[in-house]
Formats: sequence, C-alpha cells, structure tokens
Amino acid sequence: MPDRTSMVPEIEAYFSIHPDPIRQRLHAIRDLAFELVPDATEAIKYRMPTIIWHGNLLHYAAYDRHIGLYPLPGVLEALKDELKEYKTGKGSIQFPHDRPLPLALIRRIILLRLEERKRALQQ
Repeated sequence: MPDRTSMVPEIEAYFSIHPDPIRQRLHAIRDLAFELVPDATEAIKYRMPTIIWHGNLLHYAAYDRHIGLYPLPGVLEALKDELKEYKTGKGSIQFPHDRPLPLALIRRIILLRLEERKRALQQ
C-alpha cells in the first residue's frame, strides 16, 4: 500500500497554495477517499486533485468561498434529498467554508462513486 503521508508533487503544490484552514479541508477529503479506497492513486486532472480508481473516481477543488466536489451526475441524483442545502450543478457540489465539512455525506458520495466504478468494470 502506498505511503499516504506523502503526496505526489503536483497535489502537494496544489494544497500548499491554500491557507491552512482550507488545506485542512482538502486533506480531510483526501484522507477519507484513501481510507475508503486504499488502492486508489491521485493526480491533478482538469487542474484539480483527482482520486483515481480504474478511472477518475472523484475530483475536488478549493475556491475562495467553498470546496467543490465533482462526483458525476448519477451520484447527485441518488443523493438529491441530502444535497438540498448545498449549491449543486449538473455534476458538482459546493461545500461552503463557513460551514463544517459534511464528512459523513462525502463518505456516502465516495462510496456511491466506487459502486459506479465497480459496475462499470463488470460490464
């Protein structure tokens, strides 16, 4: 299993440009993803940190006022009732910095994406 205490240089550089409170939020998402999918890898794709497991599993990014999570539209549809209090787009969710990061919800998002990827592999 890869050492998750170190990041690929591009991810480390991405995290380092953000102030500490935002960097902590990014680390929380990254750590949760690797807890749930320990054999995943990571890279910068579309200028965002990306968790990769048999293809792109999850993109996430920091902005001035929020963390953006990009799990694809199917996950958003499956969780639409739980996401009502967040701004969403076709395949994106915004978690504002002025509110606690909803790690239980992010866990469900990652697990749903993992199930989508597993189904795609079986086809």
